[in-house]
Amino acid sequence: MTTVLWCLFLTTLLPIVLAVTGTIMRGRQLGTADNNNPRQQIQQLTGAAARIYAAQQNAWEALAVFTAAVVAAYITQADPARASQLALAFVGFRLLHAAFYAADLATLRSLAFGGGLISAVWLFLSGLL
Repeated sequence: MTTVLWCLFLTTLLPIVLAVTGTIMRGRQLGTADNNNPRQQIQQLTGAAARIYAAQQNAWEALAVFTAAVVAAYITQADPARASQLALAFVGFRLLHAAFYAADLATLRSLAFGGGLISAVWLFLSGLL
């Protein structure tokens, strides 16, 4: 399960990396990053900066799903090799999802989202099947 836990760690870092990237882009687009009212300022974003923020929000949401899948796989003693493959697939799909979101490639983003979701659900069920 070591690979799975490293994937969980990377999945935890993804929204943080996107937040830092989004803050830099927000400062460039709006002249400064308002740390007193960031949520109000974020509503003013357009283009890639707005999409990075949206990707960050989606990454936080996906983290909850993946965390539940990792816990379920651990509790049900899923095959470690299969769990590792699914976890690596999830991370790959989530990285692609963020990149496609930033690049405004909606169809590819949706496919990456679906691949990640399928990987997480399969991981969740892998110890039961």
